[in-house]
Amino acid sequence: MAYESLSIGDQILAVDIGATNIKFSHVNEDGVLLRAPRRRPTPYPCTPERLVEFVEERITRSGCRRVGVGFPGEFRDGRVVRPGNLSRPGGITTEVDPGLEARWEGFALQDELRDRSGRDVRVVNDATLAALGCVGPDGVQLVLTLGTGCGLALARDGRLQGVRDVGAEVFRDGRTYDQTLGERGRAQDEAAWLAALVAAADGFAAEFAATTVHFAGGNARRVTPAHFEGRPYRVVLNGNDAPLRGAARLFA
Repeated sequence: MAYESLSIGDQILAVDIGATNIKFSHVNEDGVLLRAPRRRPTPYPCTPERLVEFVEERITRSGCRRVGVGFPGEFRDGRVVRPGNLSRPGGITTEVDPGLEARWEGFALQDELRDRSGRDVRVVNDATLAALGCVGPDGVQLVLTLGTGCGLALARDGRLQGVRDVGAEVFRDGRTYDQTLGERGRAQDEAAWLAALVAAADGFAAEFAATTVHFAGGNARRVTPAHFEGRPYRVVLNGNDAPLRGAARLFA
């Protein structure tokens, strides 16, 4: 079917929720973007109700019957396990609010979006969505997403594996992966950020016996294969649209 003849209803709305921005695009069943991605600032304080209202409005406006969503925190079986940076009431520069975090924990985001929009909405962790947009069918493939924070996904022979959410995990010098490899860490010292990224990739590749390491997200553009010369794994650089492409595979 030609892309031009694909009706709006048959297109898939891809939604990539980030701690700084939320991106939207229409894709076809092969994950090809049919429209230029649109960005909107993530609304803060980002309560569950506020995020649902924000995303549901755009789902309804899109006209798409199928919607794939990436959530920037630990997510399992349709529910938020931990909200990551969304528990910071003023965004990444503010401290975690325990009350806001508690409101998110266990929240049935997928069902809420389905009930409010009347559409087939499928939600996964944002690094998982990025992995769906870039991993191939062979070998052990690791995906590191580099944006406001840092995410991790893993696939074996093309099948996604359950893996922990590393963003809030302490990496080095008492700082978490989000703090070290996220945008704030890069902005403070890009050379140190790159060195830390290489060390993190080496560590995760060894832990999971990865044969390929993918980098995705907005800051993946700051990485080159030359930074990883001599490593025992292959490096693949993916654009910032990997999660949007991955939305289609939620319906494959």
